[in-house]
Amino acid sequence: MTSGTPRPAADGPATLAWAILYVDDLRAGLDFYARAFGLAVKLVDEAGTYGELSTGATTLALCSRASLEIEGKRPGRPDPHAPSQEIAFAVGDVVAAVERAVAAGATLIQAPEAMPWGQTVAYVADPDGFLIELCTPMAAQVA
Repeated sequence: MTSGTPRPAADGPATLAWAILYVDDLRAGLDFYARAFGLAVKLVDEAGTYGELSTGATTLALCSRASLEIEGKRPGRPDPHAPSQEIAFAVGDVVAAVERAVAAGATLIQAPEAMPWGQTVAYVADPDGFLIELCTPMAAQVA
């Protein structure tokens, strides 16, 4: 095996299709993301254990913890103060986005802050404890 530049998959590089969060209450989770971030629910399965939200190129999906536990999986619980991951939403007005998210049930983790690289960034946690970054879009980088 050699090191160096990664090789793409045979049919091209992979694309991120879904980010899936494991939640206690699917309907409450979908409702939160719709109210907090204006996302449209695009799918809920017949069992009411899996749903998808429209976010652009990548789908944000929610899946009930109970359905995973039936399959023998034990999803961990998120801790926004010791995160192992985050999701990020680019928004035009971070202050307004934080206010809307908190009004919908999010917990403020870090107030909006102007960063040295030009972004404004804030963090909230959803009702299940997932860390969410709210930020202005990154300016195009020049090489």
